[in-house]
Amino acid sequence: MNRSMEMSAAADPMAPKKRQFRPATLVAMLVLLAFSLFTLAPFYFMLVSSFKPGAEMIRNGINVNLQPEIMSLQNYGALFTGKEGIYLHWYKNSVMITFFQTVVSIFLSAMVGYALAVYRFRGRNLIFVCVLVVMMVPIEILILPLYQLIVSIRLIDTYAGVILPFAVPPVAVFFFRQFAVGLPKDLIDAGRIDGCSEFGIYFRIMMPIMKPAFGAMTILQAMFSWNSVVWPLIALRSDENMTLPIGLASLMTPYGNNYDMLMSGAVLSVIPIIIVFFCNQKAFISGLTVGAIKE
Repeated sequence: MNRSMEMSAAADPMAPKKRQFRPATLVAMLVLLAFSLFTLAPFYFMLVSSFKPGAEMIRNGINVNLQPEIMSLQNYGALFTGKEGIYLHWYKNSVMITFFQTVVSIFLSAMVGYALAVYRFRGRNLIFVCVLVVMMVPIEILILPLYQLIVSIRLIDTYAGVILPFAVPPVAVFFFRQFAVGLPKDLIDAGRIDGCSEFGIYFRIMMPIMKPAFGAMTILQAMFSWNSVVWPLIALRSDENMTLPIGLASLMTPYGNNYDMLMSGAVLSVIPIIIVFFCNQKAFISGLTVGAIKE
């Protein structure tokens, strides 16, 4: 009986096959599991500490001990009631800046990268070299001229002053250019034959094909904008306009540390990035892989 079942299974190529784990695969899975636990450990510490009073963390430090008798939601309530709800202002500022900066940078960088990859024009290679050079320049070197620029055009302490200097990030231009190099050129020629304009070819034909690149770069750019500290700290002045990383950092002072708001606020600050990742996770890996095509 078993012999006949094995023969029938071998004869049927569509029959499901048993998945066999090799020793090397099992070792790799255990190593990746260990790295995952190591990566999630700080967030677990932060999550547990967010339910404890700040005085407890000062006495015993950040630990993983669950103490139901002292854990409560009081720290989260303090975020929305203390200091006239300043945390909500920080959260709103970060969401607005991250949204507009991500949309603007992705839209413009994709067009620049596509043009550098598809069109042949004089100075194209020089522009691409300039993009590579700017990628290697540390942001600390650009802070002073950028600050003078936004002061001269009166954009200090505004959303635009934070967003516009990084509206076309060179990393995103390089990424989209490398992705667009592998796009099928026959589709462009077919669109031109059908009478479609260059913008029509890009928006109707090529942009849907570049969806994996858009998904991957959306996650990376949103993380960069959400976690940015140096430039918003210089461009923004008033407490109401501060972003979330700056506001949380201001809770740590030489005169006292507000661990109650710091831990609970840090936990809630992870939510938008998690949402962005889950909305674009299908395109993330494929976008990074295809974007590595070289000319």
